[in-house]
Amino acid sequence: MLGAGGLLWLFFDPLTALLLLIGLLLLILLHHLRHMARLVNWAQKPLGTPTPVAFGVWDYIFASLARRARSEREQRERLAHSLARFREASQALPDGVIYLSRQHTIEWINAAAAGYFGLDGERDMGRAITTLVREPTFVNYLRAPAELTREPLVLHSSRQEGLTLAVQVIPFGDDQEMVLARDITQLERLDTMRRDFVANVSHELKTPLTVVNGFIETMLDAGEDITPGESEHYLGLALQQSQRMQRLVDDLLQLSTLQANQLTSVEDPVDAGALVRSVLYETEQLSAGKHAIVLDAVMPATLLGCQKELHSAFSNLASNAVRYTPEGGTIRLSWRVAADGCGEFAVADNGIGIGPEHISRLTERFYRVDHGRSRETGGTGLGLAIVKHVLNRHQGLLLIRSQPGEGSCFTARFPAKRLRLPVQS
Repeated sequence: MLGAGGLLWLFFDPLTALLLLIGLLLLILLHHLRHMARLVNWAQKPLGTPTPVAFGVWDYIFASLARRARSEREQRERLAHSLARFREASQALPDGVIYLSRQHTIEWINAAAAGYFGLDGERDMGRAITTLVREPTFVNYLRAPAELTREPLVLHSSRQEGLTLAVQVIPFGDDQEMVLARDITQLERLDTMRRDFVANVSHELKTPLTVVNGFIETMLDAGEDITPGESEHYLGLALQQSQRMQRLVDDLLQLSTLQANQLTSVEDPVDAGALVRSVLYETEQLSAGKHAIVLDAVMPATLLGCQKELHSAFSNLASNAVRYTPEGGTIRLSWRVAADGCGEFAVADNGIGIGPEHISRLTERFYRVDHGRSRETGGTGLGLAIVKHVLNRHQGLLLIRSQPGEGSCFTARFPAKRLRLPVQS
């Protein structure tokens, strides 16, 4: 600028040079004001608007602003992408998650929590959760001091029958709270089954142990006064009870082994016909001539699986028929290949039958329709549970048809992929 002023003084008189200099300064000022106005106008436009094109120092300024805006835009995109991924991950969580403000209004909720509490992720945003979830225990837990909400609340839902949730409130951020809800229905059911299992095993062992102890005490108290006949009678009864305990322990060990692995690792070829005939022979021995044991049909086929497990399942079905069929009844065994290629082992009887209210629970451990009859016939209450697990390990199904007073038919059905049929010549 000083150089331009010196040149003007050289070529023009002082007054003209001064006027020209003032004009040049005004042009420069207008140039900067124009670009400042363009800068202000650009700053008021939406984010992402390209910076104005300029030259000189303003080109440098606008280029610097463009680089900064581009960097901020990329950072916003990264943050938005991260937020979207976080929300997707939170939505995919099997546990329910709800973010609450200090006033307990919903700031965010995932799909699992919406399902557990009957909420809508969009409609209920910004509403107080205490007005939407009317479970008194949940509301009291939410309003309790922080030190009292560190332990999860076990909440039995009134919206969904049988649903049990473990709910926990965790403070975070600026007086915010995060509600975590986990479905523990299955865990609670398993815990109930475990307690029932321990109680049932204790009960099943207590009776024979009491009998054995009673006989031993009787023989000890009698001393030399006991006759050989009485001694043999007491020892025979004690042996029956000890054998009953042995069967129970053997069944428990077998059931535990089956439950340890859901799929069998053994794929041996088993001659289904030979297996059924061996079960027929054992059934005849167990019946001891009290029933008519009939082999209806045995179609040739090879069944892939574990011979020991399959024999256990088949013999359990047959022995149950003997136990629950009155003397003089008929028990029919059969093995056939159905039209769809599936293999079916069936045991049918004309015994006492089973009421429809019991059928869905027959494979539960220690479940008995008639407790007294089962104990009289030596049953452990684990036979059908063993059958169910054996069939599960072989991808099979247990089908049950029964009517009280008309008998029952238990069918073990195996998928076609487990069968190998003889080649027809």
